[in-house]
Amino acid sequence: MIQINFENPEFKARDRFERMHHELRSRICFLDYAPGMRLSETELANDFGISRTPLRRVLARLEGEGLVQSVQGVGTFVTDVDIEELAQTYQLRMELAQLTGQLSPVPADGVLMARFRSMSERSKALIRNPKPRVFAQLNMEFFLALLELTDNEPLRSVSERLYFQTTRIWLKSVFASKIDLDEEICVFDREIDDIIGALEIGDMQAAALIQRAHISMSFTRLRMN
Repeated sequence: MIQINFENPEFKARDRFERMHHELRSRICFLDYAPGMRLSETELANDFGISRTPLRRVLARLEGEGLVQSVQGVGTFVTDVDIEELAQTYQLRMELAQLTGQLSPVPADGVLMARFRSMSERSKALIRNPKPRVFAQLNMEFFLALLELTDNEPLRSVSERLYFQTTRIWLKSVFASKIDLDEEICVFDREIDDIIGALEIGDMQAAALIQRAHISMSFTRLRMN
């Protein structure tokens, strides 16, 4: 992993906190830190070039999100995930996805549409040359872009938290080749194009329903494996 100096004065305190949080969250979700792994505060502090105090704040936030668990006197561990335990979380994600088309929807501007079209091109490149980690990164980027289609901050916050709780289940299956990678990329590519089509005509509700349907289908495919 590349060492990043988060004590760089160019980073504001809040920016450093958010960047550390996003980086650690990504490492957990991409399984760089496997479930059950003990996270060393000393090693992480050295990795980010920071003291342990701000690091502990980040770990506390991750614990609140259910991604790590602190055991007093022992350390901080990456939590495990089970599809049956998170079945209700997936169901809630479906309903929240639909709400993005109802609660303070924001039509995609030219910049966001360009990002979606770029992601569509990248997904088609993955069909020709599938790579699990690249696909996982693109999937995450696409989800975060979809959050920009609503101005309802509580909805965005809860949706993001639940996504990162459940995405590890899907990524474990992708990385372990338990699901057909080629098929998953093709389904994902269709989702992007369908949502782009809905956004081009300004149908925010349709875009939200497409996302909801794909979350549902993804969950069903996971339970079949």
